Amino acid sequence: MTDARAVLLAAYLERRDDLLRFFTLRLRSAAAAEDLVQDIYVRIAAVGRDVEVRNASGYLYRLGSNLMLDKIRGERRAAARDHEWREGHRTVHGGEEVAEEPAADDAVAARQRLAAIVAILRELPEQTQRVFRMHKFDGLSHAEVAQALGISRSAVEKHCMAVLKRLAERLS
Repeated sequence: MTDARAVLLAAYLERRDDLLRFFTLRLRSAAAAEDLVQDIYVRIAAVGRDVEVRNASGYLYRLGSNLMLDKIRGERRAAARDHEWREGHRTVHGGEEVAEEPAADDAVAARQRLAAIVAILRELPEQTQRVFRMHKFDGLSHAEVAQALGISRSAVEKHCMAVLKRLAERLS
């Protein structure tokens, strides 16, 4: 019995350029064909020694064709899945698709407003900033902030009110 892997590898090395041309024409992409031909090599390198192969060249082309069809089917499934997701996650108003992201001028205005808020917060005492950050950004309750900082719950409320009052005055 001959070593099937050795026979297939020899046929692969002999026909590699032909395989590339063959699959480049079918896939309409040299890069995709190169990937496919490399996949053929990986598959034949894993073939058991006891496998019987009567026509090594035919085996290579059949293996490549099967891999190509699997790739095409996978791409179609992915495209269908992506299409379904897009259809389920879009907004249509008046027969026209509406962009999900904010308009560029709205995004710029939001960034400017955030920068103004950050600047106002930096003007406040460190303890007030810390209390506000823990409550609003870290999501801790007034009681949790009070316990973490060793201050009263009333003090936490006063710090938060001071920040909100300052923001209201400066941003109005």
